[in-house]
Amino acid sequence: MAETLSPRPAATVITVRDGANGYEILMLRRNLNSDFVGGAYVFPGGGVDETDAGPAAQGRSFGLNDVEASRRLGLESGGLAYYVACLRELFEEAGLLIVCDRLGQPVQLSDSESIRRLAASRRAVNAGTHDFIEMLEREELLLDLRGLEYVAHWVTPVGPPRRYDTRFFVVRTPPDQLATHDAGETVADQWIRPVDALDAHARGELEMIFPTIPTSRRSPIFALREKSSTTRGHWRTSFAWSRGS
Repeated sequence: MAETLSPRPAATVITVRDGANGYEILMLRRNLNSDFVGGAYVFPGGGVDETDAGPAAQGRSFGLNDVEASRRLGLESGGLAYYVACLRELFEEAGLLIVCDRLGQPVQLSDSESIRRLAASRRAVNAGTHDFIEMLEREELLLDLRGLEYVAHWVTPVGPPRRYDTRFFVVRTPPDQLATHDAGETVADQWIRPVDALDAHARGELEMIFPTIPTSRRSPIFALREKSSTTRGHWRTSFAWSRGS
């Protein structure tokens, strides 16, 4: 009997902003040559790395500890690593860095020197020559986890060659930063209303994988929750990595 492949822990973030005709979500297009859902539009995200769970990462996190993070995710321990991975992947794939100082004050990163320096750091982190947490230490920044809302949980069923145990989060984009794809794993970025993304997918103009579709449909619920309540909840479901609905 073939060994059952255990799902890899992963984190994905639905990044939202206010648009002229309603709120918009950030979607990235996977590289067409990727061996995993190439060409599909996805939310920023990826696997949880060992360093995401390390003491250095915990020391660079503000507003949440592992006990509370694990409680929210229904885990005995290790929950904080998903939150850290979420913001790390957002920086690596979209260039957005949600951080604060040691007093919890947001850090403005819109000046030309900060943009230049962080763009160089992003390239180095993606190339594997710099460590993300070490970059935060060097910049004297803390990951601001206060605005991350846990909203969904998807697990790949047995069968596909890759399996993921993915936690979905939602967060508002920093108003002073510009999202850009990494020109490696992703080749395009787009801010779009969820209803427009779903309509484009239905017309065959925007390829989306199954977890992205129902999560996009639910995203208005996430936005309303953020505005009206501090109640935290999530859905757990199983899915197959299929293309289209």
